[in-house]
Parts: sequence; structure tokens; C-alpha cells
Amino acid sequence: MSILFAKQALLPGGWARDVQIAMGTDGRIASVTPGAAPAGQRVDILLPAPANLHSHAFQRAMAGLTERRGPDPRDTFWTWRQLMFRFLDRLTPDDVQAIAAFVQMQMLEAGYACNVEFHYLHHQPGGVPHADLAEMAGRIAAAADQTGIGLTLLPVLYQHGGCDGRALGPGQVRFGNDPDGFARLMAASRAALAGLPVDTVLGVAPHSLRAVSPAGLGAAVALGGAVCDGPVHMHLAEQVAEVEEVQAAWGARPVRWLLENAAVDARWCLIHCTQMEPDETQALAATGAVAGLCPITESSLGDGIFDGVRWLGAGGAFGVGSDSNIRIALAEELRTLEYSQRLRDRSRAALASAERSTGRVLFEGAVRGGAQAAGRAAGAIAQGLWADLLALDGGAVDLTGRQGDAVLDAWIFAGDDRMVADVWAAGRHLVQHGRHHGREAITAAYRAVLQRLGDAI
Repeated sequence: MSILFAKQALLPGGWARDVQIAMGTDGRIASVTPGAAPAGQRVDILLPAPANLHSHAFQRAMAGLTERRGPDPRDTFWTWRQLMFRFLDRLTPDDVQAIAAFVQMQMLEAGYACNVEFHYLHHQPGGVPHADLAEMAGRIAAAADQTGIGLTLLPVLYQHGGCDGRALGPGQVRFGNDPDGFARLMAASRAALAGLPVDTVLGVAPHSLRAVSPAGLGAAVALGGAVCDGPVHMHLAEQVAEVEEVQAAWGARPVRWLLENAAVDARWCLIHCTQMEPDETQALAATGAVAGLCPITESSLGDGIFDGVRWLGAGGAFGVGSDSNIRIALAEELRTLEYSQRLRDRSRAALASAERSTGRVLFEGAVRGGAQAAGRAAGAIAQGLWADLLALDGGAVDLTGRQGDAVLDAWIFAGDDRMVADVWAAGRHLVQHGRHHGREAITAAYRAVLQRLGDAI
């Protein structure tokens, strides 16, 4: 049993002082006692640590390589996508493992306890499967074993290059599977995770309505329930061109089509949803599904602005993820989400409520929604849940004298992730004094990959 003592902690019922938390050897919180005497390891401010609910690990190595304008006079998501396809053809399994470990380390140092990996890089360049179908999934698992982060792995079904069923193009062929091949991949992926801790989760991810057929979508969802009963994630309504393509091919906008043709519920997480009509926003929120928001990446790619005010007003759940991983910064994701609402509506404190400050609404929402989207028994400092915990450094200058909600507001809007002092994932103490225990070796391996790849684009 490990004991933590926090001067102040955010519990399910609100802020409490002098809180003692006991963590069992099973990685779960054994007890939570406010008003206790100091004992064990002492921290200033203790929070539940969220899950990073959407990541494509390999894209981290592209950071900074796509900021020049190409031959198209108007660069868009679609031109960026072609650059990404060219880049990934250079990646080996060793590269992916080193990149994933670096990504996971940065997630932990930013305050995340879990990596939800939307994993679609399955095959060799040219689309030839590896001898082990789950070779690349195994590399994500090996990275998680090295970093200690909680892992929810989501193998992706990616069937074709568009709603018309066209063949996968160069780059995309590394993603491709038909439903039968995907079933074999899922079984192999489950085996690849067998050596990881018991908090590891396997889910399923039909990529998008552009990349799977209606039959493929149904098969993937059914397979997930049969093989793992984990969460279901899918990109949805990210770009205007995507909405138009789905509507032309399937007779309805993406959100409306999905709601009419799939049993969307709290097991689902829909990524981005930046192109929704007001009625779609309210209808999707009512299902209990999580909106998986990636504000830094959505800003980078010009996706648009998620209707967060309407979503929260309808009782919708949300979480945040780092997606393309060009910046892995928990406080910045939350700040960017709020500021996007303010810029659109010319308002302030857009997502705050009468009872809770903006920072608290953002943080608690991300913690609860992230745990739900990860299929992880976490999301609060409460007995029986995984001990996913985050300690802030009370000595940070912007936290001086701050109590309660003002702590979260100062961290998110005045500070950054350098305030993160300690992080635990299912009781594993992985970040101390702001540094991951394996930072030097992980960074050296990642640096070697970057040097080999050079300017791959």
C-alpha cells in the first residue's frame, strides 16, 4: 500500500483539504480520506489524471515539416494528408516503436495517464502484411511497456479511399484491411497486448464513413463487442468536403446518417465533429457518446470549431486528445478549446457554469470523458478506480495563493504543463519532479529516428 497526502485535492464532490489517498498494489485507489493527518508522500495539489483520447503516434515525427505552402494555392487538410502519406512510407517498425515511446513519455509529462492510440499503420510499405499481422500493434505495446503509460489500443478498419469504394492510394495501402483480415488483426492485437498490465484495454475503430462501407462499419462494431467489448471510436464530420462526399454518396450528412444507421451510445467516441448542424449537435449529445476533441490539431488543419457551448448545454460528454501530436500539451488543448468558443462567439468564459469556473468545467469534463472514451475505470479520485493521478507544483509562481477552481484556471490559462510535478498511471509513479524516469533513453532513441529520416517530406 502506498500513501499520498495532498494539501488540496479535487474529489468527485469538489475540492477538499488535507486528503490522504491509499493506493493498493493492484494499482487501484484503496481509500480517500479528507481532513487527514500528513503521512506518506506529500504533494501540493492532487488531481485525477485524464486520458489522451486520440493519438496517431507516428505523426509526432512530422512535427514542423508541413508548414510551407505547396503547389496548391490554398493548402488544406487534404494537401497535408498527401504529405503525411509520403512520410509514413519511410517508417519501419523500429521507428514506430521509438516514436510511440517518445509520444507516450511526453503525454505523461503533460499530465495524461493513458494513451488511446487510434492505430491504423498496420502493414509494410506497399501494403504487404507483416508476417505477424499485429507487428505494428506490438510496437505500440512495447512502447507502453517501456513508458508505463496506460494504453487503450484501437486497431483501425480502413477499407477504401472514399465513399465510392475506390482503391486505396499510395501510403493508404499500409492501412488497408477487409473485414475478414481485420478480424484476424484484432485477434493478433489482443495477443500482442497480453504482456501489458491489467489496466490495458482493446477497442475498435472503424476509421470514418469515407473509409469503411456500411457493412464494414457494422462488422467492425460487432467484432469489437465479440473480441474485446472495448470502446468504439471513429472520425466523424471533420471537414466540409467529407460532409459533402458522405451526403452525396449515402444520402445524409455524416452525423445524421450515423444516428439513423448505428446504435450509438456511451461506448462510442466520435472524433472532431467540427462540422455539425445545431440539431445534429443536440442529437449526438443525447446518445451519451463522447466528443473526442483535438483542438491543437483541429487548429493546425483548419478543421473548424466544435460547437462546445451547444454540446455542453445539451449535456454532452467530451474529452481531449493530441491527434497529430505536433504539440502534446494538456493545458494548451483545454485552453484552445475554450478560446475557440470565445473567438467564434465574441464572448468570455464561454464554457463556465454558475457553479464551476471555466478551468474546472474543462478539466473535469476532459477527465470524465477521457476515461469513458478509453474504456478505463478512472476519471476521478475515488475508491476502486485506477490510481490515475496528477500532482501540480504548488510552488509554481502562477499558483501562488490559489485555491480550488482558481488553481485550474491559473494552470490552464496562465501557466502550462511545466506545472506538472508528478503523474501516476494505475498507481505506477512514472513522472517525478516533472520528468519521466526514462526520459534520456527514450529521447535518444527518438532523436536517432529523426536523424535517419531527415526531411522525409
